[in-house]
Amino acid sequence: MSHPYRSQPPRAFWKKTVPGRHPMDVGDWYQPRITFEGRAIATAGSCFAQHIGRALRGAGFDYIDAEPAPQGLPPEAHVDFGYGMYSARYGNVYTSRQLLQLLRRAQGRFAPREAAWEHKGGVVDPLRPTIEPEPFGSVGELEMLRRDHLARVLDMFTRAEVFVFTLGLTEAWLSAEDGTAFPLCPGTAGGRFDPARHQFRNLSAAEVRADMESFVAELRALNPKVEIFLTVSPVPLMATATQAQVAVASSYSKSVLRAVAGELCDAHAFIDYFPSYEIITQPFMQGFFYEADKREVSPHGVAHVMKTFFAAQGGQGRELPQQPVPELSEAERAERVKCDEELLAVFGEAAP
Repeated sequence: MSHPYRSQPPRAFWKKTVPGRHPMDVGDWYQPRITFEGRAIATAGSCFAQHIGRALRGAGFDYIDAEPAPQGLPPEAHVDFGYGMYSARYGNVYTSRQLLQLLRRAQGRFAPREAAWEHKGGVVDPLRPTIEPEPFGSVGELEMLRRDHLARVLDMFTRAEVFVFTLGLTEAWLSAEDGTAFPLCPGTAGGRFDPARHQFRNLSAAEVRADMESFVAELRALNPKVEIFLTVSPVPLMATATQAQVAVASSYSKSVLRAVAGELCDAHAFIDYFPSYEIITQPFMQGFFYEADKREVSPHGVAHVMKTFFAAQGGQGRELPQQPVPELSEAERAERVKCDEELLAVFGEAAP
């Protein structure tokens, strides 16, 4: 008898893919739909996305840096000031709502009513409150730098031939006045939390899909040839604002994001999905790639993810980065990956 399963390749069957193999030897994770060779590439997303951008730069791909660090800033201070994290200096973009908002702000189609937050005797940008180690001295300085920043972001969106986005969270803090999506809860890194003005929203799959479809349509209207490459961060939530236990809340968030990424890939031929989330989190990996806190992905985990990616994308003779990445101390890792969400751990330590 003939049926569809008879024509499926070995990678479609668990027994032919997983048992009897060391987890590092499990293959056939990814068949590229989008090629990176010879394309101008931009990145954005949650903390894990910083690893992707760094690997692309290291491999010599045409990586867009629309907002480079000034020459006088020492390299070791670049991340402290938000340089080199992504293709522009917007910091971590955790949610679909933030991403859509970023595109609209760059085009001058949206301006948040909360334009500045007071913090430590100065002011910070509510949409990137930790972009510099110290607050700005005045609202005028903040606004001048913001205008320049958004012009660079628009240039990035216009030039990108491949836009890489790592979906990180569904939990969002929104303005009740105009819907602005903040990267952090007001009051944690500037401003004051006001329950009448600031609302928590755990985005549903339908909301994330709607945000992303709007982003895709608006980006392609600006830049018709751009293709989109999605990943989902394998890093669990640091903290949740829901009533769920944090691991349960994290499972909801990652499940929603993974489902939407799959739907988008199925719906659009110009969207690709790379399974960094699955490579790190599958049960047969036995947590090998997590640090002792069971949350942070180790340098060797990042190296394995990127090795898998480059094996699929590097068939044109490009010299790829050396693997694996050496182990890093906590101080070195803090320099290399800047994650705003880590601030929430401080509040957890202070809780009863």
